[in-house]
Amino acid sequence: MTVSVFRGFRTLSYRERRNLLLGVIFTSPWLIGFLLWTVYPLLAAIYYSLTRYDIMRPPIFIGLKNYKDLITSDETFRIVMHNTLYWVALSAPSGVISAFLMATLLNTRILGRSLFRAIFFFPAIVPVFVTAMVWRYLLNIQYGAINAVLQELGLSTIPFLSNPQLVKPTLLVINMWAQGNAMVIFLATLQDVPRSLYEAATVDGANAWHKFWHITIPMCSPVILFNLIMGFIGSFQYFTLPWLLTQGGPNRATEFYALYLYRNAFQWLRMGKAAALAWILFIITVVFTVILFRTSARFVYYASEEERG
Repeated sequence: MTVSVFRGFRTLSYRERRNLLLGVIFTSPWLIGFLLWTVYPLLAAIYYSLTRYDIMRPPIFIGLKNYKDLITSDETFRIVMHNTLYWVALSAPSGVISAFLMATLLNTRILGRSLFRAIFFFPAIVPVFVTAMVWRYLLNIQYGAINAVLQELGLSTIPFLSNPQLVKPTLLVINMWAQGNAMVIFLATLQDVPRSLYEAATVDGANAWHKFWHITIPMCSPVILFNLIMGFIGSFQYFTLPWLLTQGGPNRATEFYALYLYRNAFQWLRMGKAAALAWILFIITVVFTVILFRTSARFVYYASEEERG
């Protein structure tokens, strides 16, 4: 391989070799950064996942013991996987549905549409720390605004963040509220749907629901797939909001995968185990993504393919 590349380089003319070298020189900052900050960490993570390493002492090679212990004897890992799969199964679809419905609403001709678009997008540009502090104030059982209203109405307070059965649905609501980025993508897609399709459907006697189900959704299905995949990947890596709001509690109800990985790496200094967790997460994410792509042909409509067919 190296010999053939070298021979190919020698067959180039002086100008071609000069242009190639100039291209490599100009892209070298990116190449160096890619090797240092992407390739090397990946290879190092593979190595450290096969060791017992706590930063303070040299790593000790132990083979696949970290992976075996996680899968066979780590009770916390099973709780974390249950919490994470629960979260992924509900948060990714609900986030996509929420974003799509908001985009559909904001694509209609309503008074103050630009203002509503800005309001709906606003949660996406607010720092997560600020979002956590606002929701902590709203949901607090002692001085929260929502529970204060409930008390004024003579109703009992709701422990949104301190009840193991309520905390995950509460985080789901917050996640559905903060879907501004996906909403903007859907909004751009909705504006590209040909109006002629709706006009033809109107002539054929279709009502609003038929247009939405048979035109809007199929024409937006590639973007729905994209946002669903991004939602799944993001859900597997969900960290900041549960860390700020619940610290993994109550009773480990929100101890998601990324939180457990963080604790092993930076609280308990189990770098080898943390690296193994990272690679297991990578494999799970790849498998889920491949499954989504393989099954997407059943519900994703590509207009270009239809035209070519």
